[in-house]
Amino acid sequence: MLKVGIAGIGFMGWIHWLAYKEIADVEVVAICEQDPSRLAGDWTGIQGNFGPPGEQVDLSGVATFSDLKKFCEADFDLVDICLPPSLHGDAISVAAQSGKQVFCEKPLALTMNQCSAAVKACQQNDRMLMVGQVLPFFSEYAYALKVIQNREYGELLGCKLKRLISDPTWLPNFYDAEMVGGPLFDLHVHDAHFLRLIAGMPANVYSQGRSRGEVVSYCESIFCFDDRPICATATSGVIEQPGRPFSHGFEIHLENATLHFEYAALADGEQSMPLKAIKKDGSVELIALDNTDPLNAFGNEISAVVDAVRTGKPSEILNGDLARDAIAICHAQSKSIQQQRQVRIEEIFAAAED
Repeated sequence: MLKVGIAGIGFMGWIHWLAYKEIADVEVVAICEQDPSRLAGDWTGIQGNFGPPGEQVDLSGVATFSDLKKFCEADFDLVDICLPPSLHGDAISVAAQSGKQVFCEKPLALTMNQCSAAVKACQQNDRMLMVGQVLPFFSEYAYALKVIQNREYGELLGCKLKRLISDPTWLPNFYDAEMVGGPLFDLHVHDAHFLRLIAGMPANVYSQGRSRGEVVSYCESIFCFDDRPICATATSGVIEQPGRPFSHGFEIHLENATLHFEYAALADGEQSMPLKAIKKDGSVELIALDNTDPLNAFGNEISAVVDAVRTGKPSEILNGDLARDAIAICHAQSKSIQQQRQVRIEEIFAAAED
């Protein structure tokens, strides 16, 4: 039996709780939370932009804590960190020092120094660090990753990535640079990670965008690579119209096909352009996929985490170094918007070392 402790019972803590319930020989035995009502099992106030709302939960047999250090000293194998982003770095260090394997919801942390400290803490304590960059587990993105890696349609030429939400008014501190980081670090970080996964690390980025104070709220970005003529762009951020709470998609250009997918949740219902391969001979192939419900992606991600702990083989997709690179990309985009210039990614790493 693999024993799990969840730190932080918000939307992602709730989704992870549901996912663990579906895996054999896994049990959530402890939770850590500051809200007394949630420690008592009242999760009815939880909401997000997909998935079921929170419910009243039976926590009999589950140890409850409000102190993170005492929680991490309890008897379980894997800590699942779903705390606010500003707390991720310290929580990872406490968990690793307590001998726990670590799974942390994205973003890894908000600053490069925090990211590096978290990675180092897990390395020094010989603990796994996995980060909840769930996007490659969505069926459409998983298929795209597979055909890019096996070169089924030839080499990658470029991509257009998109991820938009309406203003998440239910999320406190969303536009606080030191607490959540805004859309770049809470939303676009998914596409930054996916870009890093399929294309490698871009050399530089140029972004234009809108900001709320010092936090980027919306941006358009162009990514450049020193070693290949890949043309990659991304659109991400918040729109002010609540009638479209969420949309994402991609157009991925390969030598012998273009992969296209788009989904939107709208006030009048969901709309989707299912994943298709547009080929050189003029044909368009609908790619048949199983398990396209977003909740299945989180289930697949949690299964990958559990498998990694059981086998001792870290997940290549969820590793901490890739998650740190994604944060570096986001910082480069923010700097590009603030300074109105092209920014080399190496500037971000260099600044963190000073």
